[in-house]
Amino acid sequence: MALIFHRMVSVEDALRLVRENLGQVGPLGVEEVSLVEALGRVLAEDVYAKVDSPPFDRSTVDGYAVDSKDVYGASESEPACLTVSGKAEVGSMPTAEAGAGRCVETATGAPLPRGANAVIMVEYTKRIGERLYVYRPVAPGENVSQTGSDITAGDVVIRKGKVISPSDIAVLAALGYKSVKVYRKPRVAVLSTGNELVEPGQPLTYGKVYDVNGYAITAMLREAGADADFLGIVPDDYRELKKRIEESLQQYDIVVTSGSTSAGFGDVIYKVFAEHGAVVVHGLKLRPGKPTVMAVSSGKLLVGLPGFPLSAMMVFMNVVRPLISKMCGMEESGGYALVKARMAYRMDAGKGVRELMPVQLVETGNGLVAYPIALGSGSASAVALADGFVEIPENKQYVEEDEVVDVKLLSQSFKPPPLSIIGSHCPGIEVLLRTSGLVASKVVNVGSLGGWRALRRGEADVCGTHLLDEETGEYNVHMPKKMGMEGLVEIYRGYARRIGLMVKKGNPKNIRSLADLTREDVLFVNRVKGSGARALVDKLLREAGVTKPEDVVKGYTYEAKTHTAVASAIAQGRADVGVGIEYVADIYGLEFMPLGEEVFDFAVRKDRLGKAAVRRLLEALSSEAFRSSIRSLKGYSPLPETGQRVYG
Repeated sequence: MALIFHRMVSVEDALRLVRENLGQVGPLGVEEVSLVEALGRVLAEDVYAKVDSPPFDRSTVDGYAVDSKDVYGASESEPACLTVSGKAEVGSMPTAEAGAGRCVETATGAPLPRGANAVIMVEYTKRIGERLYVYRPVAPGENVSQTGSDITAGDVVIRKGKVISPSDIAVLAALGYKSVKVYRKPRVAVLSTGNELVEPGQPLTYGKVYDVNGYAITAMLREAGADADFLGIVPDDYRELKKRIEESLQQYDIVVTSGSTSAGFGDVIYKVFAEHGAVVVHGLKLRPGKPTVMAVSSGKLLVGLPGFPLSAMMVFMNVVRPLISKMCGMEESGGYALVKARMAYRMDAGKGVRELMPVQLVETGNGLVAYPIALGSGSASAVALADGFVEIPENKQYVEEDEVVDVKLLSQSFKPPPLSIIGSHCPGIEVLLRTSGLVASKVVNVGSLGGWRALRRGEADVCGTHLLDEETGEYNVHMPKKMGMEGLVEIYRGYARRIGLMVKKGNPKNIRSLADLTREDVLFVNRVKGSGARALVDKLLREAGVTKPEDVVKGYTYEAKTHTAVASAIAQGRADVGVGIEYVADIYGLEFMPLGEEVFDFAVRKDRLGKAAVRRLLEALSSEAFRSSIRSLKGYSPLPETGQRVYG
């Protein structure tokens, strides 16, 4: 007599029952591996940059390091004439200085000498003895790769839960890491069951089929991050199955079988699982995938997948993969990216059971169109053809032509980031992303003004900004009018961060205020135009009576892209003073003299407010957890209005 299915449960209930009976579903331990062994592993901790990359300002060409002011107006007819004061070579600190009519011969990759803010290519020069004739001008920063332009010290460069890629290994090596901490992979045994199965490569007689699931499920487990072994085909024999599963449970964390689950005559997985532990699921409200069995045995998981390939793979993706991802320590928990698409034609679906419909996506001028793949549950190619699948709920009878549906994407390369934050560089953004759980977001540091431009073009969901309105003394709320975006954005209050002068410990030049920047013996390093720090510097210099800083402040035109690039220039002796946030001064061991507090806010496009990731970010911004976490950064503090809308 055939076994009758127990009460069928939803996917959500199946996952809940497994979690309840396992006690927890999460990482199984942490281990440290070398970089050569780290590919494909999941990071168990955030990786911080211990150094900048590049760690110093360096030349990108062979030529001569100069102060760009010395070659303004240089041309073929009237070349600038400079004195070569020495040579900067790769791998050593330059001793010669540039500026005041001097230049330094510089090799590609060599550190930029003191006093230089650009490199003129050798092709545009002529050298006679120690005299150099320059036939074209250069702009500040030209042919220079600045400190931290790739990676800035103190920043999170790879986040916990990230699957390590070859490019991640390159970054880790560039930062000096020899090994990293990763989560231990769950060990999984895979068995295919069925008297009809034949190993690929063997002759196929009538009534037999090649085993698909053993190889496919093992590959999917490995792709999901598990250490999976395929242990071969087992016939539909109770004693043999019981023996093989018992052996597997002694060596593995999870045992996954396929076949022998449909409650028909000869299907024995349910009975074998019941011998080894508690059966928690016997039948899913899912098509394809109804004949699924799950059990727990002494803290280990047993999964019996259906025998038909499409059914087995769909259950794996919706039930098994989320559990494996959690055990691997992945932040995404095995979730799928969603895109909106229109159905190409009407399809009957649902009718009392949740249906998973594989679809192919076609891009059109009016967005994506989803084409159902009409192949049976025995199809192995359906998943290979599919870009994603559509979940049709139990209470629907059909999906209409042109109906907009959510498509769950299968390809990681198709997956867009949940959130794009473009704007000013700030370590506080990482704190906010961790608090919100949006660690897969894209963060692009282009300065506050660059972020506003990206927001206007629709490239950013959110802009990080700290721009001061000199007339009102307020931060950021004047920008929508300035950018022509009134009515199109909302601004949410972020936090305060102390900003001030950074100098070497002991303050060897005895710099006390911005007025000291006009001294002949002081070399300043500035920030780029459009940054909030640059706007503050210009304002304070004007208040100090400096109306033309480019004429009286040495280094004013030497522009660094980040706070850490400023700090690095001071720490390495390429400059004496700069303006930056206290957090960075602390990282570099610099002395910090506060100039005041600036407000860092988040501007959001109104048409993105309905986006789930944006809502999560704003919820985190107003949370007590974020208020507490932001204080961990030196010089940072929440404000009374943190998380509140201050414009729009």
